[in-house]
Amino acid sequence: MAELTLVVASKNYSSWSLRPYLALAHVGQPFREVVVPLGEADTARSVARYSPSGRLPALQHGELVIWDSLAICEYLAETFPEARLWPQAAAARAHARSVVAEMHSGFQALREHMPMNIRARKPGRARPPAVDENIARIQAVWAECRGRFGQGGPFLYGHFTIADAFFAPVVTRFVTYDVTLDALGQAYRDTVLALPAFQAWAEAGKAEPLIARYEQL
Repeated sequence: MAELTLVVASKNYSSWSLRPYLALAHVGQPFREVVVPLGEADTARSVARYSPSGRLPALQHGELVIWDSLAICEYLAETFPEARLWPQAAAARAHARSVVAEMHSGFQALREHMPMNIRARKPGRARPPAVDENIARIQAVWAECRGRFGQGGPFLYGHFTIADAFFAPVVTRFVTYDVTLDALGQAYRDTVLALPAFQAWAEAGKAEPLIARYEQL
C-alpha cells in the first residue's frame, strides 16, 4: 500500500488538524507526519508545498492529495472500512454525518471567542451569549447521540467514529476555558481526553514554541 502522510499545522492551536489525526490514528495504519509551524515567515510557502488550497491539514496517499479535514476522514472511512469510522446502522450513520456537518460548518461564536489552545488555561473569560448558545447546543448534540446511539460504549455512537474526532477540539476548548458541563458532558469530555492518540497529540502540542499572535486571541 502507498505511504500515508498527514501534514498538519501547529498541534497546540490547529483544531482542523487534530480531527483527521485522530481518525488516522484510529485506523491503525502506519503513517508519516509532517508538522508545519504556524506564525513563521515561511509558513504560507511551506503549506503550499503540500496543499493546493494553501490550508492544512492535507493527506497524501501515494499520488493522491486530500486537503480538507472532513474529506480526509471520509476517505479514511472508505479506504479502511474495518476501522468503522462511521456507525454501521444506516440511521446512526445518517445522524452522525449530520452532526459532523454541523460541527464542520457551524459554531462560529465558539470558534471566534474560544480558540483552541491546549496548554492554556483561561478560566472566567467573558463570553457573549452566542457562545453559551453554542455550548448548550453542543451538549444537546452529545446527549442525543449518547441517548439514541451510544449505549454500546463511551463514545457518541458507542465506538469511536469521525464524530468523536470532530468534537475533540471542542473538548480541548471546554478544558482551556473551564466550561461547566453537565454529568454526561463531563463523562464524554473525559473519554476523549483519555484517548492515547489525543494524549500524544496534546503532549506534542505543549512542547511546541509559543506563538504570540495565537496566545493573544
